[in-house]
Order: sequence, then C-alpha cells, then structure tokens
Amino acid sequence: MGNLKGGKAAKRYAQMVERLAPKSPIAQGLVRSFWVGGVICMIGQGITDFFAHVLLWGAQASATATCVCMIFLAALLTGLGVYDRIGKYAGAGSIVPITGFANRLVRT
Repeated sequence: MGNLKGGKAAKRYAQMVERLAPKSPIAQGLVRSFWVGGVICMIGQGITDFFAHVLLWGAQASATATCVCMIFLAALLTGLGVYDRIGKYAGAGSIVPITGFANRLVRT
C-alpha cells in the first residue's frame, strides 16, 4: 500500500472521487428547501391562527397548542413513512422547523 497522504496515489484518488461523486444541484435544493420549509411554517401559522382567533385562546396557549400539534403531525407522518420522503425531497427545509425535531425523536 502506498502512502495516501501525499504523492501520486493521493492525487489519483482525489481525481477519481471528483469524477465519480454525484453532482449536487444546489439551486434546485435551495428552492425545494425554501418552499417546503415555508409550507410547514404556513401550516403552523394556520394552526396558531385557528387556536387564537377561532377558539379565542390567548397567545401563550395558542403557541403551546401549535407546538404540540406540529410535533404530533411530524411524529405521525414519520411513523407512516411520509416525513422521510419529504426530508429526502426538501433537505434542510424539513429539518429546521420543530417538525424536524419530532422526526428525529420518533426515528431514534
């Protein structure tokens, strides 16, 4: 075995990795992450508005209920195998909101 830290073998290996590694469509990933994360946040805002304006709960109670609902929905979707597909499609857009936290708890 040759020394991979320097020399020709390391350069050949780096070239091979560069050539064979799949290219990541950054722009597409950003758009997907943005719109999926935005939809998740819109759902959360809709739940908050429902509790605050329809049920006439206070701001604190509405915020707490929204967190509980979002965690429940993410846990349910994870259990059904849906949230993982959303995560593969949207990347960070699905893991940044509180639902990503719930997804990680259910998967562990």
